[in-house]
Amino acid sequence: MKIEKLLLELESLSEKGGYTIRKERGAFRGDQCIIEGEKLVVINKNRPPELQAAILAKVIKSVNTDDLFIKPAVRKELEQIWKRLDRFESAEKQLEGE
Repeated sequence: MKIEKLLLELESLSEKGGYTIRKERGAFRGDQCIIEGEKLVVINKNRPPELQAAILAKVIKSVNTDDLFIKPAVRKELEQIWKRLDRFESAEKQLEGE
């Protein structure tokens, strides 16, 4: 699946999960937050599409996906991204423990 198509699918899933997506420019990585009760995902337009997809995948992982239909090709991509994120988080925790 092409990254542009995947990004559109992930944006749609995030919105269905109750998030508003804002694409901005600046010196930040991007992540999810809640401002005045509104769930937001802020994405840096200047970051590579793969990083943007990882941010959206992280958000979708935190949403109850039982009520969302996720296309099989998108689910496959999500699972791969989630595995990479899990490996990264475990390595980060190990570094903090040293």
